[in-house]
Amino acid sequence: MEFVIFVITVLYSSGMKKKKSIEGSVIPRIKEMEAAYDKLAGIVGRLREDLESFGNAAEEIGKLEDYLSSGDWLKDYEADEAGLIPAGMKRGVLSEDGLYDLLHEIDSLRNIIKTD
Repeated sequence: MEFVIFVITVLYSSGMKKKKSIEGSVIPRIKEMEAAYDKLAGIVGRLREDLESFGNAAEEIGKLEDYLSSGDWLKDYEADEAGLIPAGMKRGVLSEDGLYDLLHEIDSLRNIIKTD
C-alpha cells in the first residue's frame, strides 16, 4: 500500500512540474499570439470592407476628377470668394488644396493596391 501511495505521489508531482513549466513558457506565448491574431483579424476584416467601399466609389471619384478638371471647380471657388455662396453651406470641396490632395491620395492608394 505504501508503494502505491509513493507511485501516485511521484506521478502526481511530476505532472505538476510539467504543468508549471508549460505555464511558464507556453501559456504566455499563446496569449501573446492570440492577441496578435485577434488584432490582425480585425484589421483585415475592416480593410476588406474599406477596399470594397473604395472599389465601389469609382463613380464619385470620376465626378470629382471631372469637377476639378472641367473648370467648374474654379467657377464655384470664385463664387465662394465673392461671397455668393451661403455662409452656412458646407463647402470643403472648395478648399484650395483639399480636392487636389484627396484625388492625389486616391491615386497613391490605387498604386499601392495595384503593386501589392
